[in-house]
Amino acid sequence: MREIIFDTETTGFDPQNGDRMVEIGCIEMIDRIETGETFHCYYNPQRPMPKAAENVHGLSDVFLSDKMLFADGAEELLAFLGDAKLVAHNAQFDFNFLNAELVLCGHKPISRFRMVDTLAIAKSKHPGAKLSLDALCSRYGIDRSHRVKHGALLDAELLTQLYIELTGGRQIGLGLADDRERADPVTTTRPMLQRLERKTFIPPREHHADAEELARHKIFIAGIDNPLWTEI
Repeated sequence: MREIIFDTETTGFDPQNGDRMVEIGCIEMIDRIETGETFHCYYNPQRPMPKAAENVHGLSDVFLSDKMLFADGAEELLAFLGDAKLVAHNAQFDFNFLNAELVLCGHKPISRFRMVDTLAIAKSKHPGAKLSLDALCSRYGIDRSHRVKHGALLDAELLTQLYIELTGGRQIGLGLADDRERADPVTTTRPMLQRLERKTFIPPREHHADAEELARHKIFIAGIDNPLWTEI
């Protein structure tokens, strides 16, 4: 099963009000294992960056001024997404911007049947709790110390770890030989696999009681008063 975990950064909250997407970061997973394939791109929004938005992600007008237009990179993005499930935190927000950009440059919007919302998953697992990406990373012990500002690819990396935890945690599959052939030890439980590889298994030692041990055992059994097995 191929899934793309992604995040976007924007100029604001609503594409219907003229806000634009300025960054997207995507991470590919197959059978819940990161493949190492990513897609990351900045886009020139062709409009000024509000100060409030810049304070969140740090992307200024100057930085974005020489970046490509979304329309110029849409085909490459769509090729990377393919027909995979698309996983995002508060996915409605990211889908609104992604589809608005696609429609603006003449592409069909992506079906929302492909959408997986980790916010909805977290809400069902932890009702009443704080459900921001930061709060959930803290709950599941995911290191976010390097996250000074929001960034699409960085947030997608954190979300990938969170998605795995929300959907059962990372574990060696139950498919035995088939799973072992497909799994990449670098991206699964590498320390555990290394420990298993290093361990030396000693074959069981054959042991038979000798005549003296059998005689002592017979005397011991004879000395037990009213043993239960005599009643069977």
